[in-house]
Amino acid sequence: MTRKLRSPARVAELIRGLHPEIKRKVRATLARILEDPQAGKALKEEMQGLRSLRIARLRIVYRVGKGGVVEIVAVGPRHRIYEETLRLVRRDER
Repeated sequence: MTRKLRSPARVAELIRGLHPEIKRKVRATLARILEDPQAGKALKEEMQGLRSLRIARLRIVYRVGKGGVVEIVAVGPRHRIYEETLRLVRRDER
């Protein structure tokens, strides 16, 4: 199955601005997610339906949609990524 990756402009911009070594790791991890969307840890409670995968001190939070689309929700450091993701999820529900 061919999967597609969808990323909001703010996430794409953040990735472009990363240090080259971290950017390489992020891109490799995104390829891994496309290959196996279940690779990340399933999140719970209010973030049910989302998954998280660790890259060094960063986390990629994503969801697997219909038709093989993998949507990147957020990328950021562990100490604040879940709060930011929860804020984004709540905003999208409105």
